[in-house]
Amino acid sequence: MEYSAINLMFYVFILGLVLGFIVNKTNFCTMGAVSDWVNIGDTARFKSWMLAASIAILGVTILEYFNLFNTSDARIPYRDSVFFWPRYIVGGLLFGIGMTFASGCGNKVLIRIGGGNIKSIIVLLIAGIMAYLMTRTDFYGLAFHSWMRPISPDLESYGVSDQSLPTILMSLFSLSHSDHFRFALGVLIGFIMMYFIFRSGNFKNFDNILSGLTVGSVVVFAWLLTGGDMGQEWIEANNFMDTPQPGVGVQSFTFINPMSETLVFVGNSLDIFYITFGVSALLSVVLGSFLYSVLSNNFRLEWFASKHDFIRHVVGGILIGIGGVLSLGCTIGQGVTGVSTLAVGSFLTLISIIIGASITMKIEYYKAVYDESSFIDQLSASLADLKMLPDKLRRLDKI
Repeated sequence: MEYSAINLMFYVFILGLVLGFIVNKTNFCTMGAVSDWVNIGDTARFKSWMLAASIAILGVTILEYFNLFNTSDARIPYRDSVFFWPRYIVGGLLFGIGMTFASGCGNKVLIRIGGGNIKSIIVLLIAGIMAYLMTRTDFYGLAFHSWMRPISPDLESYGVSDQSLPTILMSLFSLSHSDHFRFALGVLIGFIMMYFIFRSGNFKNFDNILSGLTVGSVVVFAWLLTGGDMGQEWIEANNFMDTPQPGVGVQSFTFINPMSETLVFVGNSLDIFYITFGVSALLSVVLGSFLYSVLSNNFRLEWFASKHDFIRHVVGGILIGIGGVLSLGCTIGQGVTGVSTLAVGSFLTLISIIIGASITMKIEYYKAVYDESSFIDQLSASLADLKMLPDKLRRLDKI
């Protein structure tokens, strides 16, 4: 690796260490946030995620305005003009269901590994294999792209250059395309989110605030590293775009495809050529979580409680691997990194993930209480609880 590449990977590794350490300390978890909200009406951890997203939106909006980087050049095409709505919805739903079975999203899997959870190592391996299948074989093309692409509109044919919210609004209302409008809208969205987070005055938990600030800031700094001068020197000096190395380009934190990249790195005898942004981020998050677990005396080995528990996590790994690649990201990759670009597809993915997780949690709750009820009964009651179905159509009493 050239000097610029070593520098870049070092800073990415530091960011990952910080992320892993703080997320473990504060128990930042999107699945946990959804569970708290859906099951007990507690929105504290969900507001922590909202804080991370708002910090990321504000940071990206401000730094892009001053031309420090451009997320339109991102390796993952968040703002692409092709609005792949089936990918966002189907992938998001699969990921939401999968992270419920796997006891956490991609980031949480890494945090749990750092804490000694062997179950999560199995999830990582399976999710990584599925991500490899999706990105390096014909599986994605045959199973998904063949029917999703024909029904996904290219916004350029309607005079819209990309799917970011500012671009769509400027085209919709015949406004001249302006960096000032993009800046104003991004700042407005960020502060509106902040208002909803803090308006009740009960969002005061230090850990929730710390985790939101940390996750959002890490995402912004990663964009700056890869999209700024250092990142561009890294790409140009090494001519990486003409090599098989998979982790180049403007990007920030996401964790499903990096699971596949990590398997490639390990499968190539730890050849440093295969150390990508994603591999560095993944390994450093695990290490950061491990450091916190050891220093806080919370490191505990954990294995599957039963055969059912094993099967559940295997299914979860399959779903988050396929769903995470299909939807172009996980709860961090789309829910914070993607959302920071104001891409409509990222918001749609996040909503789909939340819906998939919420319905799955509700179904499992009803299944535990009404163990002889049918899946249709459980589903109808769950949808009614979530206001997605008229209450009169529920087939089980509310619990």
